[in-house]
Amino acid sequence: QLNATAFDVNPDANALQKIRDMGGLELVMPAAFAASGDCDAAEFAGRTVVEFPLTGVSITLPTGLAGDFNAMTFSEQIPGPTLRVTQGDVLKMTLTVPDGEATPHGNDMHASQVTAVPTFGAVQPGTSKTYCYIAEVPGVYKYHCSGVN
Repeated sequence: QLNATAFDVNPDANALQKIRDMGGLELVMPAAFAASGDCDAAEFAGRTVVEFPLTGVSITLPTGLAGDFNAMTFSEQIPGPTLRVTQGDVLKMTLTVPDGEATPHGNDMHASQVTAVPTFGAVQPGTSKTYCYIAEVPGVYKYHCSGVN
């Protein structure tokens, strides 16, 4: 976003000089990250909390054509469960990876504007991780396994 006074563009005029004459350009950047942290933080008080439990589970899916496909899933679904929140809600996401799972799982929710690593990172088999953030940006967003660090 650029905040400046509009000016007529004259092919003979020096555009950079016009910008200098106006006092320059101010670059305005949106906040890089949503508010996140401990789910009991004061900044979350008084907001609607939407709990979103997921389980990182590997399953074998028949392709119907040529054998099976091994898939890493969220809650044994492809695509994973749909999450719906209202702008301003607090999302409380918990990812659990059962004992015996062959690999850790992770989670990256683009709408959270929270970096997956190190904020979330890998969830080892037999453990869970929870994080909270305020759903600030409206829209439709994907989430996916963020890998294992």
